[in-house]
Amino acid sequence: QVSMQYNPGWNSSSVNLLHVRAVGPNDTLHYVWSSIGAPAVLLVATDSQNSALHVNWTQLLSPSPAGALWIDPPSSVVYSTAVVFTKVFEYSEAKPLEEVFYPTYDLSEFSWDSINHTLNHTALTAELTGVPTTDPGSGFSNGTLTFRVTAYETHGRAGHLPNLLHTADSSQVEFVLAGVTPRGNSSHFALEVATVEETGVGQQLRSTRSIDDEYTPTIFEVLSLVAEAQNSSSVLSFLQWKAIAYGSQSPRREDNIQCRAQQLHVANWTLPRATIIQAYFGEGVGSTYTISAVNVSFGGEEGRVYQEKHYLSWSVLLGFGQPPTDTFSPLVISIMAVALGTPLAMLLLGSCLVLLAQRKRYSEYEPIN
Repeated sequence: QVSMQYNPGWNSSSVNLLHVRAVGPNDTLHYVWSSIGAPAVLLVATDSQNSALHVNWTQLLSPSPAGALWIDPPSSVVYSTAVVFTKVFEYSEAKPLEEVFYPTYDLSEFSWDSINHTLNHTALTAELTGVPTTDPGSGFSNGTLTFRVTAYETHGRAGHLPNLLHTADSSQVEFVLAGVTPRGNSSHFALEVATVEETGVGQQLRSTRSIDDEYTPTIFEVLSLVAEAQNSSSVLSFLQWKAIAYGSQSPRREDNIQCRAQQLHVANWTLPRATIIQAYFGEGVGSTYTISAVNVSFGGEEGRVYQEKHYLSWSVLLGFGQPPTDTFSPLVISIMAVALGTPLAMLLLGSCLVLLAQRKRYSEYEPIN
């Protein structure tokens, strides 16, 4: 049973905090989305059906928010992590192997609309839309950056490309750039994604390939950023996406935008201010917890798709436990059976005909004495 609550215990819409609570048979999962500072989501798994989020708003909005956000009872928390969307980079390839970077869009310095205007309790969706507070290049004069959040109650598949497979233990977020004017003739964009993990938990970036592209045509690679407990190698949480972005609100195969993930690295910089992270984990996040980061870039074809349509969307699934795994669909299994079975059947039939022909031919002769 999944529910959404906007700014619990606070009547103002000047800030955004969205609590997604998923109650299972023996546990509760909490997703806390916020744009106070850099947009971020806090993920907390508990072993109680009655665990609840508490927010001290006065402290949360103060210069020292540590301790302003907690789960009650604290003993029910079995695992917690966070994902922060920190920066958007824009760059052009001036020459082969040479990239020119433009001033970075720091997402902690964006102004965000109220989530409450887009919150849909029935569809379990919400949108977080923002623009830079200062925009010297006027790139956002007619554009916006949006994070579209979708929560799930059951196992299934998203209704539009890339048709990510999801479970009830996961949520989807779609990163959208719409109407943003590129600052170069062949601009590429990249989104920096940072994760916060407790001591003893490590991050790994995995790539899985499959010959089955039924749900996402021509795309055979799935990437997963998984958090593993170092003492047991069990997967605790994940981010999962397909190696593709799209250049249309109603994406089709021809709207493909190439998507690449750069090498995962341990961040040695100070995490941009994301208030709910400090509010839950404390002020010493950088020293007590491990911060990893990966840049996901969008471009290819010299950026022509975005140049033409000024639209970019990239979908990523995040959740607890093992990431969903696609199996071969009945359609693909049938095609493979026909493709492999027909030549084999023809080979067997041909062999039988040859044997019969040989026996018939030699039976016409009498044995030589």
